[in-house]
Amino acid sequence: MENTTEIHTIIKEILSRRQPELIDDPGGSYLHAGVLIPLFKKDGEYRVIFTKRSSMVAHHKGQISFPGGAVDPEDHSPVETALREAYEEIGLRKDDVEILGRIDDTLTLVSSFLVHPVVGLVPYPYRFALSEQEVERLIIVPLRVFHPSYAKPSAGVVDYEGITYRSIVYEYNGDVIWGATARIMQNFMDIVGDKLPLPEGGG
Repeated sequence: MENTTEIHTIIKEILSRRQPELIDDPGGSYLHAGVLIPLFKKDGEYRVIFTKRSSMVAHHKGQISFPGGAVDPEDHSPVETALREAYEEIGLRKDDVEILGRIDDTLTLVSSFLVHPVVGLVPYPYRFALSEQEVERLIIVPLRVFHPSYAKPSAGVVDYEGITYRSIVYEYNGDVIWGATARIMQNFMDIVGDKLPLPEGGG
């Protein structure tokens, strides 16, 4: 199997050759948000950083998500939004992130957000500083968990704040990733998955 050292380079090359599919919002019906899909490499394996949102945030309380949030007027791009929010939420400095590219827009199920995802490579180890107001904890998941050769996402039913949602679902170590976050990872793997030589082992 090909060495995983170049996985982030492969991702960057793939994303540089395609235009992300954007969702039109001519009437301004949606709240726009930028999120960062942070990848890092540990023990030869690439992993994804998610956040468990606190119960004090305005939207998506307690859900598993990416660092990110609403676009501010001073933000010039989804990349700027994602990097600003990542610093505010988990203390990730923008100069420490190598942007690998953008993937397709998606819409949230629970709220009216139009989400613009950005993929980035971050150093490891890293001293994160979590916002007590916004983040309960970090959740680290091997990238292979989302890879087509590892497992397909399951169609699930999720009860959230008294409403039942049908969503694709990924589960890892008792954590359930669903909604827009799950769809973003599925889209990411649809774009790059069959090009990535990911290991079957690892923790």
